[in-house]
Amino acid sequence: MAKKKTAKKKTAKRKTAKRKAKKKTAKKKTAKKKTAKRKAKKKAKKKAKKKAKRKAKRKVAKKKAKKKAKKKAKRKAKRRTKKK
Repeated sequence: MAKKKTAKKKTAKRKTAKRKAKKKTAKKKTAKKKTAKRKAKKKAKKKAKKKAKRKAKRKVAKKKAKKKAKKKAKRKAKRRTKKK
């Protein structure tokens, strides 16, 4: 009888250990998922920043081009008046 009881206890211990191990792996998996999500968010933020920078650059370039065009037009107009 005594032997049987210890055997039962051992199996119970093994079962709890298994359950705990399962929980640990599950926790690890969720942690991995969370870190992946966090990394993805960071990447998305970086991408958005880059996009915004590019957009701003384009805007500045457009403004500069407009200014240049205006200056050119003025110069052309001056030249035209000079000839006359």
